Amino acid sequence: MKKRILTGWNLRRVIYTVLGIVVIGESAAQHEWMGIFLGTYFASMGIFAFGCAAGNCFGGTCSTKPANKRIR
Repeated sequence: MKKRILTGWNLRRVIYTVLGIVVIGESAAQHEWMGIFLGTYFASMGIFAFGCAAGNCFGGTCSTKPANKRIR
């Protein structure tokens, strides 16, 4: 878990984390409590590298290789 949080940072993860924190802060200031849950979801995607913020599925096991078959 520690390795996953500290390594593999890219621009997408930084954006998800920063925007999630901004949404949390703005939602708390406006007393919009559902926005805090939304911001927490996006910030956690960036911090823990899951979902879209990882750029791939967890562990890279969901990537597919193109077929080598020729279409005639």
